[in-house]
Amino acid sequence: MILVTSANGNQGKRLVPKLLAAGHSVRACVQSEASAGHLRTLGVREVMVGDLADPAVVARAVKDVNSIYHIGPTLHPAERAMGFAMVDAARVAGVKHFVFSSVLHAIATDLIQHEIKRDIEERLLSSGLEFTILQPSNYMLSHRVWPVFQGGSFKLPWSLDKRQSMVDLEDVTDVAALVLSDPQRHAAATYELVGPGRFTAYDIGHVLSTELGRDVSVEEIDSEAFVRARFQGSDPNTLEYQVRLIRSIAKHYSRHDFLGNPNVLSWLLGRTPTSFADFVRQENATFWKERHRLTMASDG
Repeated sequence: MILVTSANGNQGKRLVPKLLAAGHSVRACVQSEASAGHLRTLGVREVMVGDLADPAVVARAVKDVNSIYHIGPTLHPAERAMGFAMVDAARVAGVKHFVFSSVLHAIATDLIQHEIKRDIEERLLSSGLEFTILQPSNYMLSHRVWPVFQGGSFKLPWSLDKRQSMVDLEDVTDVAALVLSDPQRHAAATYELVGPGRFTAYDIGHVLSTELGRDVSVEEIDSEAFVRARFQGSDPNTLEYQVRLIRSIAKHYSRHDFLGNPNVLSWLLGRTPTSFADFVRQENATFWKERHRLTMASDG
């Protein structure tokens, strides 16, 4: 039995079907009934709805599982405490393999979410558990490119001149599935997961322009306004934490490049990792397919 936390998030919704297809039993942990319903339609038999800030929920989640894939909740003020609790509960429960989804360059502790993940890595290293740590670079994300497909500009809440490495979530979850399927081979490993290329916002705009056949402009937006718009209606204390976290990201990424090397990911996958151009091509096809589906549904 493999426990996947944040099982309907960016990684989880891609990883869970791969684990099921490989014949694994999966226990999925989510925070809402809506997420639980989606996972049940995928064929997940054990779905837990609960808050991992609650020790009782954590204890139930880890009971009788062999492996854990822990994905911290994005922009959650209790992410560190949840990670610590998950590691501690896994040790008490005798979990055989703990795989932690961390971040590239977790030692960059002027980034709040990196410091949190660095601390969880340290807790895991000290736990006595068999572990694997995955350190992906910035995700290639649908919500950043779909507005461009609708005719908008490409927007980032930090400097347009600094370079970043990116990685496709399908590649990340392919690796996660490999690691969870062969714990002995990947025991005590820490893997940087980085796709090919080093991109400024202008480079990203050029790729988008080339793939879409039209000029795509790039725009730096205010980080605080970005967060407040995206998370409008959130609990005020949580929102303020999210604003502070995004400020730290914007400040760091406006001063420094954020780069990694694709060699490790290439070795793990046994192929060249997905390029940003390939990602854009795939997402553009998905966007228009989904738009057509919605149009047909509304006409019907």
